[in-house]
Order: sequence, then structure tokens, then C-alpha cells
Amino acid sequence: MTQTIEVAGLRKRYGDVQAVDGVTFAVEEGEFFGILGPNGAGKTTTLEIVEGLREADEGEVSVLGRSPWPRNPGLLSRVGVQLQASSFFERLTAREQLQTFGSLYGVPAAKADTMLEAVGLADKADVRVEKLSGGQAQRLSIACALVHDPELVFLDEPTAALDPQARRNLWDILREINTEGRTIVLTTHHMDEAEVLCDRVAIMDAGRVLRLGPPAVLVRGLDAPARISVASGVLGLEDARLLPGADGADDDGVSLTISTRDPSAVVAAMAGRDALDGVQIRGATLEDVFLDLTGREFRP
Repeated sequence: MTQTIEVAGLRKRYGDVQAVDGVTFAVEEGEFFGILGPNGAGKTTTLEIVEGLREADEGEVSVLGRSPWPRNPGLLSRVGVQLQASSFFERLTAREQLQTFGSLYGVPAAKADTMLEAVGLADKADVRVEKLSGGQAQRLSIACALVHDPELVFLDEPTAALDPQARRNLWDILREINTEGRTIVLTTHHMDEAEVLCDRVAIMDAGRVLRLGPPAVLVRGLDAPARISVASGVLGLEDARLLPGADGADDDGVSLTISTRDPSAVVAAMAGRDALDGVQIRGATLEDVFLDLTGREFRP
């Protein structure tokens, strides 16, 4: 397939900090590609270099067949960018914001209403941006990035600080954008978001890509046990640890959780003891892969 983005041997240093250290990846045309990593992993710096906002110290970057640095005017109309922190023009309504952004690309003013409808903000067209909720402002930010119909869209943590309902609503919008044929590159801290939306993800830490591939493939490649949970008290802790196929068990007073690589044997044994009240079976997730690669220590 056609490569929309090609990155090879990318490096960027700030003083003593090696923010990006030999990053290499490619994004295919029409792909929904995620870049994941803990704070300080280098994902935002990588994205800014690919967007043409920063100059790399070393390495090669090609976006839609062109180098993004020095700032390439030929790419501006083909790329849309939603930054981690969005700023709007003061005292303008949602419609006026979009008309202003669109005018920079020669887009007719009427396109603003079409974009507001697309992101579910038609009823907020005449509301000033400072009156919008966090989720509404994020949707407007994405509309501004799309108003000129770009082929490639960069989204840097678009659902940060949104409540669950607003996040899910934004997911639907992002899926629709992708099904229209646009290539999307997303950075996020939310593993469930990446697992649901992305065709492939690159997991970064310390400026390097540690693993790259489709979320389901990365999860299948992780040698992690399944976890079977039932209500606490349904089965004794020691009895649970002795079940056929059980690798271990814990009881926090609310749920009894059994770790196993043979869930069918454990469930069968529990059924024989009539101990399946509220049973839940959970396999490995992308979050497990992420923690396995980057560690569990807190990073402020």
C-alpha cells in the first residue's frame, strides 16, 4: 500500500535529554495509526517533527511524499493538525471560528455550518467558544483541523480530560473521519481508545519505539494469564488456589480473582462447585502490553 508517512532514524535532543532516539515507522494511506507512551516517552516531539513544527537533529521524514521541514507550503492544505492544547480566537462564536480557520485555506464561509453539523455542534453555531464545554471545544478543534478537507490528520491526545460520554461521542466522530478515507495519526494515554480505534499502534518509551503492530496481534503476543472473577465469598481463597488450572488467586473482599492459563478447566471446576455467581473472564488487553513494556511505576 501507499505510504502516507515514512520516518527513519529520527532523533531529537534537548540539552541532556534525548527526547527521540532512532524512531522508525511508516503509516499507510487510509490507516488509523496510534502512538502510545507514558509521559516523557517522546511521542509528542515525534509528532511535532512529522508535522513540520520542529526540526529533527537526525533522520528522514516523508509526509505525502514530501519533507515537512523546512515548513512546506505544499503540505499545508493537505494536512490537518489538532494540537494537545488548542487555542481559539477570542470573542468569536463556533461558526466564526471555523470561518476564520477556513479563510486561511480559501474555504467558502458556508463550509463552517457543514463542519459544525459533522461534529455535532450545529446547535452551538452562535455560541462563543468560552461558553462551550470541554468536549464541545475538542470537537470544534477537530472541525478546525478538518475544515479544508485534509488527506492526513494529526490528533494529539484529543480526548484528554473528557468525561466518558464525551470520549465515546468523539470516538464516533473519529471513526467517521477515518471511514471517509482520511489517514489519522493519534497520540493517546487511553489504551482502550487505541484498542478500539487504531489499525496499528507504536508503543514508545524513552524516545524509542518498543513495539509496533495491530493491537490484537500485540495482545496475542503477550504471555499473560486470563483472570476469572466472582463475588467474594462464593469460593474460599485456599480452595480457589487449588482449583485445576489455577495459577493463583486473590480476594479483596469484593471479588475473588483467579489467574490461569487454562480458563476452561478453572470454570469447569467452579461450575462443579456451584461457584459461578457474577463470573467474569478477562483476557490480556493492550494496557497489559503497555505496562509489560514500559513498567508500572508512576511518572508525573
